[in-house]
Amino acid sequence: MNTVGKTILGLAAILASATPARADPARGETLFAACAACHQTGQTSSRTGPSLRGIIGRPAGSLDDFRYSRAMSQSGIVWSEDNISQFIQHPQGFLRGTRMAFSGIRSEQDRSDIIDYLKSISR
Repeated sequence: MNTVGKTILGLAAILASATPARADPARGETLFAACAACHQTGQTSSRTGPSLRGIIGRPAGSLDDFRYSRAMSQSGIVWSEDNISQFIQHPQGFLRGTRMAFSGIRSEQDRSDIIDYLKSISR
């Protein structure tokens, strides 16, 4: 392969890696299995954590059928895609005093896919 061909392939690789992947709600549903140990997506909260159905736009600590930590109840947070991503990346770092005992999800793509799944079940 000549130098021009190698340069084109190199630029194509750089552009492909620089383009963020689109969120995938089907993949997010699979990844949600880690969350499902404590959370469900139905209308009621019956596990260790509250139901996550309809979480986008919902004030934190607002479901009547779940007992939240004082930190969560008094946080004033309204769940957006951005703060959900920050929270599931590092729960204790985002909201000190939360009872969510979870080490977090480091991958931005994984968090994006899970959030897209949560958006898909909120409709």
